[in-house]
Order: sequence, then structure tokens, then C-alpha cells
Amino acid sequence: MKYIFDPGVLDHLTGNHPENPKRLERLRTLPITEVPIDVDPVYLIHPKSYVDRIQRAAENELPLDPDTRLSKTSFSAALKAVNATILASEQQGFAIVRPPGHHAYPEEATGFCIFNNVAIAAERLVQQGKRVLIFDFDGHYGDGTAHIFYHTDQVLYWSLHQYPAFPMKGKVNEIGGGPGKGYTVNVPLPPDAGDDIFMHAIDHFLPIAKQFKPDVVAVSAGFDAHLYDLLLQLRVSAGTFYKIGQILRENFDNVFATLEGGYNINEIAKCVENFHAGMNNLPMPHDETVTSSRHQVWQEYEINCHTALALLRPYWDV
Repeated sequence: MKYIFDPGVLDHLTGNHPENPKRLERLRTLPITEVPIDVDPVYLIHPKSYVDRIQRAAENELPLDPDTRLSKTSFSAALKAVNATILASEQQGFAIVRPPGHHAYPEEATGFCIFNNVAIAAERLVQQGKRVLIFDFDGHYGDGTAHIFYHTDQVLYWSLHQYPAFPMKGKVNEIGGGPGKGYTVNVPLPPDAGDDIFMHAIDHFLPIAKQFKPDVVAVSAGFDAHLYDLLLQLRVSAGTFYKIGQILRENFDNVFATLEGGYNINEIAKCVENFHAGMNNLPMPHDETVTSSRHQVWQEYEINCHTALALLRPYWDV
């Protein structure tokens, strides 16, 4: 898995907002890929009226909501993020992008996200006749992505996320609708959940992902579950992201990733590099003490885990 990075994604200027260019500062030694500024793929998910509204708001530096700011160059940066993610899907790469995308709805920007990068790339693959697993291990629930694919059986959306936390969605009973019932797999994690719970959740829901038999795995790779992240209360160490990369490499043939969250500028590079190393079967570059969860946290998680598996059992062998 190679990195896909275009410095144009740094042109989304947000001041002292948690989602700012400094998030990628320590990854600036990445090899540079020239990414096109092509708006056409965006229309796979977002209507032209919405895209035009984003462009006008960026030109006037108007925020899209209290959490989602824009600068004059945000529109081009967001298009770079989309197209870098598409390149990653073609080359089994890891798109190092911003703004992130998994909170973006077809006609609504929210949670720092403008265009839904992973959903656009996934929909492009679906239209090529491929089955796509989206594995979202960002600590926030990718509500935009889940909404977009909630009623299809061509995309399996699997999310590990803190609950309760923004966007206050992603409960175990949200399993899809219509033909997509059973194809949304939500694993809510209580605050203070550590490596032990995070890995337990992956191990116990991975069989569903494998039964789906995806042609492509799209990873919403967010690192705000890290124990020193500023916006959440999960306690995942950098080593777990290495293990996730290993698990994906060992179980699936065609995997690409795009960057979502992770807001501690001193830690995100370590997490990214660990995940990348795991995907490439390289030694883990950044070791960190493994975390464990209190008994009360385990109890809350196990209720969610068993309930989710019970709800999904009519659709999968779990």
C-alpha cells in the first residue's frame, strides 16, 4: 500500500480549528502524487446544486455549519481529497487527505466534512459491478457514509465508534433497510474502551466482513480513537492500528484507505505510519503500551456486542 498525497489538501485553511493543516505536518516527507481537480466524480454522490453551494460558500469563506469552516481554497482542496481517494481505490493506496469525508451527506456538510470521499470512491466501484466493504475505524460514527449506503446490499458498512459521541448515531439496531437490511454493522464502544475491547470488536465482527466476500475493501482510516486524541475518550494505542493493517492484509486481497479523523498533531503521524506498516508487512515503527479496559466498560461493551450479533444473525453466520 503506497501513500497518495498531494500538498493541495493543505489549502483547506481553518485557522485554529481541530481539523487544520498541522494534522499532516509530520507527514510532509511523503512522496507527492499529482492529483487532478476533477469535479465530475463528486456528482456520483452529491447533486450539482449542493456542489455549487459549496463552491460559492468557499469563495465567500462562509462556514457550512459551526464546526465546518471554509476558506477560498477549500473547494479545490476538497476536490483533491476526492480524487486522491479515487486514485487510492485504483492503486490499493492510502490517500492522505483533508478535509475528511465520512460525516458528509449527499446534500449536507457536517462534522468537518464537505464531500464524502470514501462514499464517492465506493459508489464508483459499485457502478463497475463490484461489491465493496467499507470498514470505518474512525472513533466517530461515519453517519454520512452509513446513510448513503443504508438501503443497498452492494456495500457493507462496518463501523467501530465511540457511543455516546458526535454524531449521536450508530446504534446497534441501525442495521440497514430494504435490500440493505443486515448490511450496516455498527459496533458502539463505550468511553474509556481500550485496546482489548477494540480488538475484540474486530475479531468478533470480521467473520461478517469475510462472508460478504467483497471485491474491494475501502477503509475510512481515522485515528481519533487514540488514547491521546483531543475529541474522544477512547484509549486505543498506536500498536492497534498496526494490527488492523495486518488483519486487513491477511484477510483481503484488494484494500485501499483514505484518511478521516485524528486530531492530536503529535500522535496522528505515528498512528498513520503504524497502520501503513501493518498493511505492508513491515516492522511496526512506533511501539506504545497496550491499554486495557475496566470491568464496567467491558460490561457495557458486551451488551452492545451481543445485541448487535443477535440482530445480525438472521443475515450472517455469527
